[in-house]
This record gives sequence, C-alpha cells and structure tokens, in this order.
Amino acid sequence: MLSARLRAQSAAGVLLAALAVEFADELFDGTKSAAMPLIRHDLTLSYAQIGLLAAVPLIAGGLLELPVGVLSGSGRRRRRFILAGGLVFAAAILTAGLAGTFAALLAALTLFFPASGAFVSLTQSALLDSDAGRRPQQMARWTLAGSAGAVTGPLMLAAVLAAGGTWRLAFLVVAACSGVAWLAVASSGRGECGPDPGDADDAEPAWPGWRRAMTVVREAGALRWLLLVEASDLLLDVFSAFLALYLVVVARASAPVAALGVAVRLAAGLAGDVILLRLLEHRNGRRVLRASVWLTLVLFPAFLLAPGVWLKLALLAGVTLATAPWYPVLTAELFGSLPGRSGLAVSLSSAAGLAGGLGPLAIGLLAQQFGLGWAVTALCVVPVLMLAAPRADPAG
Repeated sequence: MLSARLRAQSAAGVLLAALAVEFADELFDGTKSAAMPLIRHDLTLSYAQIGLLAAVPLIAGGLLELPVGVLSGSGRRRRRFILAGGLVFAAAILTAGLAGTFAALLAALTLFFPASGAFVSLTQSALLDSDAGRRPQQMARWTLAGSAGAVTGPLMLAAVLAAGGTWRLAFLVVAACSGVAWLAVASSGRGECGPDPGDADDAEPAWPGWRRAMTVVREAGALRWLLLVEASDLLLDVFSAFLALYLVVVARASAPVAALGVAVRLAAGLAGDVILLRLLEHRNGRRVLRASVWLTLVLFPAFLLAPGVWLKLALLAGVTLATAPWYPVLTAELFGSLPGRSGLAVSLSSAAGLAGGLGPLAIGLLAQQFGLGWAVTALCVVPVLMLAAPRADPAG
C-alpha cells in the first residue's frame, strides 16, 4: 500500500510539472497578446509586420519543429528532448524581451516555436499517453492550466506597468517563470507523464517514412482532425493575437479598455475550461463540440455587429465560452486516432502548422489592404468549417 501511495504521489508530481509547462507557455502568449499595442508603438510596426510576427515563427519554427515528434520517441529520449527544449524556450523569451528591432523580435519568436515543440508539445503527448482512456479529460486539464497562464499574463503585465516597468520587464518575468517550470520538470523524475521508460510498451513503433505515415493518417481518419485543429486556431489564437488591436482600431476603445477586453477573453476561456472539464465527465466530447459550433455561428457575427464596446465585450465572453471545447476535444480526437503513435501526431501537427501559419499572415495582409474590421469579419468562415467534425463518437 505504501508503494502504491508513493507511485500515486510521484504521478501527481509529474502531472503538476507537466501542467506548469503549459501554464508557462500560455503565460507568455497572454503577456505578448496584451502587450502587442505597446510593442507596436515601441518598435513602430505596421499591420503587415504584426502579421509576419505571427506567421513567420509558425512556418519557419514549424519546419524546425517538424522532426521533433518522431525523433524524440518516448521514455528517456523524450525526456532529454523536453529538457533541452525547455532551456531554449526560456532563452527565446529572454531574447524577445531584450529585442530592440523588428528583426530581432522576429528571430526570437521564430526560435521560440521549435523550443515550444520540444518542451510543451512533447510534454503534452506524454500526458495523453499516460491515460489513453481519458484523453479528453486530460486535454481539458491541460487547457485549463494554459488558460490560467493566459489570464495571468495580462494581469502580470498590468501590474508591471503600474509599478513603472515596461513590456520588456514583463517578458523577463515570464522567462523566469519558464525557468521555474523547467526546474519542476527536471526534478519530477522522468519529466513526463508517460509509462516507465523501462517498460516494453514505452517504445513507439519505428518511424514508417512520410509516405507510409500519410497512409496511416488516412486510414486512421486523423487527417480530418488535423485540419480541424488548424482551422479552429484561426478563431482561437489568431483572433486573440489581433483582439487588442481590433478593439482599439475598429471598436474605438481606449488602450486600457482593450487590455480589459483581452482579460475578458482570457477569463472567459478559463471559465469555459472549468465548465468543459465537468461536461466531459457526463457528455460525449463530439456532441459537446457540435453544440459549441452552432452556438459560435450565432455569437461571433453578433460580436462583430454589436454597436457598443461594452456589448462587444459581453458577446466576446460568450464567443470564448462557446469555443472552449474546440482545442481540447479536437486534439484528443487527433491523438486518439493514432494510438501508440503520439510522436507521429506531434510531427504531423507541426507539418499542418506550416499551412496554419499562413492564417495570421493572411489576416495581417487583409487588414493592410481592406482594414482590420473586414479582416476579422473573414473569420466567420471558421465555425462553418467546423461543421465538418463528426457528430458522435463511434461507440456513441
């Protein structure tokens, strides 16, 4: 009994370390999104350059990240990849905070993406491998930790600014927090939530080559989930990246109100993740996803058409709650369609992310040509695409 209790405590420590990694990742994203108007002013960026800051790291960084999933395998080798990626992860955030030009900031963010692939994505795959029968619930916990980090980001930025600091100091604080997360992983034993590295089941099947890999993906039905994950990101992370600018430029909100809008977005996301975690204990994940898509089809156009900024913020909270199931359910379905091949799922997600990186660039170019309002309106196509998700689980 004592041995079982020690194993349970060890597993809990590993889980908390994994969630700390996702918290640090989204802490940086939330801080960066809230600071974007300040960064734009400080570095005199155009809309096109802002689009490039989102798109180039996704594409170039994705190319560097592409082989990480299959090369890392699992067990001790995956642990080494996670720890090495964590060091680069913290260094990239530190470099971004010190960047004095657009080129330097772009280089730092590009370095950040493959580091995130090793540190964050591999930790996520290990977490999903640890309890294959409850992937949606594990993804809900993972997303909840990320939402907590994303909410903390703007609040921390506001506190730094109130104390007389700058967005650069806030980035340095995030780099320090990521170092703490790295130490938690390094001290948690294996640094992952997967099977014991000595077990025979720990080894993934050998990499089948890209042609065979695509055959596996098609036969497993993973391609649809892969495309839906990338499409959904347009109304998740990409929309969030442009939100503060949209509220200032289109809704004519002040900078403090725009920061409040980002906080509303993140707080509603956190609430949505808490609700989702409870829903998935009693409801079919695909049915929850389907209902959320129909709700978004109503709420997002209403947000765009709302006449006043305060009504927009209320509807923004509704849109965020409605889209809360998208990332965790879709990602759980993607990994579930490739059992025993989580590394393949990570690498294929990186490959799909290369095409997904064109999304923020397209929004930036549309904003440059037609205005930011029309560029954000184009995102109405996303919930329509999401209707391609299957209606129910095979067993349900």
